[in-house]
Amino acid sequence: MSSNRIDDHTDGMDLIVWVNRWLMECCGDPFSIGSYVSWRLGPVDDEFLAVLPKEEIVAVVATTGGHHSGLSDDMPATRGTVAAITAVRCRYASGAKADPCILYPVAGSAVLSALDFADGWTPDLGELEFVGYLVHLTVSQ
Repeated sequence: MSSNRIDDHTDGMDLIVWVNRWLMECCGDPFSIGSYVSWRLGPVDDEFLAVLPKEEIVAVVATTGGHHSGLSDDMPATRGTVAAITAVRCRYASGAKADPCILYPVAGSAVLSALDFADGWTPDLGELEFVGYLVHLTVSQ
């Protein structure tokens, strides 16, 4: 299921944006608290965010676009300043789905930790695998 919660962002508004690990590793530019960024934003996949605590799922309004993200290159960029960065790590387990050898993220298993810098290469912590970032972005025109 997808939702589109970014229709009405205005200057000075704070958005919480999901940044996928794979996207950062593939073609993302590192950023830190205070960085000015310009990102194409699209609807977030609520099903994937199920690893997060419920209050965090509700807060996430968009995901970043980029190479192979499915977002159009014509989509306008949202510009803003990074106010906070949170690393998201979760557990994976085999599922009872078609192939029990495939690992799936475990709903509600996320562990969140504040960071000052994001480059996509945040390390795992034991059985908790790094999956992405929650970024608090203060939008500017």
